[in-house]
Amino acid sequence: MTMSVGWYLRRLSRMGPREVGGRAGDAVRRRRWRSARPHCPSVTGARFTAVLPAGTVAAVRPDAAKRLITEADRLMYGHAEYFGVVRDDLTDPDWWSDPKTGRRAPWGYAFDVPYRNEDAVGDIKQIWELSRHQYLTVLAAAYAITGDERYAERVAKHLRSWWAANPPLRGVHWISGIELGIRLLSWVWIRRLLDGWPGAAGLFEDNPVALNQIWHHQRWLAAFPSRGSSANNHVIAEAAGQFAAACAFGWFPSSPRWRADALRSLERHLRSNTFTSGLNRELASEYHGLVLELGLAAVAEADAAGVAVPASVRLVLLRMTDALAAIVDSRLRPPRQGDADDGHGLVVDGTGTDRWASLLATGDAVFGRLDWWPAVTGTDVRTPLLAALIRPYPNHGTAPAVSRPATRPAHFADAGMTILRGPEEIWCRCDGGPHGFLSIAAHAHADALSVEVRHDGVDVLADPGTFCYHGQPEWRQYFRSTLGHNTLQLDGGDQSVSGGPFLWTRHARSRVLAADTSDASGTGVVRWSAEHDGYQRSVHRRRVELTAESQELRVVDEVRGPGGDVRLAFHLGPAIAADLVGNRAVLTWIRDGEGRSAVLDLPGQLSWQAHRGESDPPLGWYSAGFGRKEPTTTLVGTGFADGTALSGEFTTVLRFRG
Repeated sequence: MTMSVGWYLRRLSRMGPREVGGRAGDAVRRRRWRSARPHCPSVTGARFTAVLPAGTVAAVRPDAAKRLITEADRLMYGHAEYFGVVRDDLTDPDWWSDPKTGRRAPWGYAFDVPYRNEDAVGDIKQIWELSRHQYLTVLAAAYAITGDERYAERVAKHLRSWWAANPPLRGVHWISGIELGIRLLSWVWIRRLLDGWPGAAGLFEDNPVALNQIWHHQRWLAAFPSRGSSANNHVIAEAAGQFAAACAFGWFPSSPRWRADALRSLERHLRSNTFTSGLNRELASEYHGLVLELGLAAVAEADAAGVAVPASVRLVLLRMTDALAAIVDSRLRPPRQGDADDGHGLVVDGTGTDRWASLLATGDAVFGRLDWWPAVTGTDVRTPLLAALIRPYPNHGTAPAVSRPATRPAHFADAGMTILRGPEEIWCRCDGGPHGFLSIAAHAHADALSVEVRHDGVDVLADPGTFCYHGQPEWRQYFRSTLGHNTLQLDGGDQSVSGGPFLWTRHARSRVLAADTSDASGTGVVRWSAEHDGYQRSVHRRRVELTAESQELRVVDEVRGPGGDVRLAFHLGPAIAADLVGNRAVLTWIRDGEGRSAVLDLPGQLSWQAHRGESDPPLGWYSAGFGRKEPTTTLVGTGFADGTALSGEFTTVLRFRG
């Protein structure tokens, strides 16, 4: 995928004067850096002191350690899977090769590499992911737990290989700040986890090549921060990685300045990226997890180094953790809202470790759980490691007195997210919030007023997910389209207008009209309603009611205004089998060996058809993770809505059977 002149003009139109000026300065700096590559200042007497307290590793639970060692051994044999692509070449990886397309990124000055062009470079996500070096943090953690030097030696071999193949400002791994930031964070933890290994100092602080790489990474991040309309999760990763390195590897003349600047950036952008309620402003659930992981890792480095952190940083992380505890379903799964690319801030666990349970466990250790938090079962490696470094909240001297929710929040007014809960673990997310974050809303989907329904953690009415970013524009468009969500499409268009794969040029405006999540009337019914103006001449309004006694979810859609051709979509989860007859679908699935079922009565004014695994155009797909998709059933009703007549109202009823 290459960007056209039209795309650049659309992108420019979403920037303010300050951002334009900053980007112009970046362009000048890139040209200057092409020929001016300073050397890392000489460093003598460097020592790594940000070690884990004694006894930390012994606190790792045996089952978590077992999963970690299993994963580490798989990596030692060269096996891994990234975004649905299985690799067996990790004993001696080619850092520039894309195993999905077979292409190899070109050599040259970093900012000349056309990384968005899959024909020239390959799938950039596949190339970048390995070089985040998070698989090396897993191997380093395996060494810390077992003392087996094979793991440490493999880490050292791969780091030396990467440093030799990727000199500063050369090649595809020096293009994106989020990659540099996460890589620095990985290096900090690798050095920490290898501290007992005799070769650790020779690999890092006594190694001129390593020092040169660390210095150039930080110099790059100081020069090219994400700006303005791009200051989303990327700038958090950049600041967190820069701050972590400046704390743990504070060996350079510029380290105090880098540390102070990164901390200011982290504090500012954690606040700007987070609603007061604690939800991430990108309204993309996986990025909520990524930002929370990065923030916790940064605070761990500050406390390990004795660097004072503004109270607002801990407060934002506390609110993010409480918000996560509030929105997860009975199986601790958060909503599948917005983009998701399987990005993690710090990885020290094996396959099978629950990411969200791990974050809540860390939140419990650092902030303390509230009575209404869901119970967290299972164990992880990361929590005891972070908890050993982070000072428990609110015992930190600068922590303010904070009022935390006394009961489980269900309506987040600033984010426009409402969770309706019913018996038998019925969970329903209703979306009435902003289209996305900042002027480009990069990770938003055109999903206004969509619903997502689960029964005991099983996706019944599902958000299909993300699947891809680059290289497959028709799939990128589908998975973030209005038709790709459980909402209503009018006249064949999206509610918001896309200007590119990470660019929206017009945003639908939504507002929540009512959110009764506490059953204050005592009727056993919780309700939500909202509307949006994305269709400009017509307004789409939706009401949702969940009745406890009958286990019934009622969705009423209205089109107010001139109306037009309607398509109303309901995407079923991959575990759901559907038998559609007329406008009634019988849904069946298996959960924990037990058969479950529901009946979905669809609006009779529309003509209903089941779609599954169609590719031209795409329809009937579910993406469980980035790069992966599987066929599922999507029910689409077509017809006409006249906002002045009864045909402008459509009622859908989902009844769960006992």
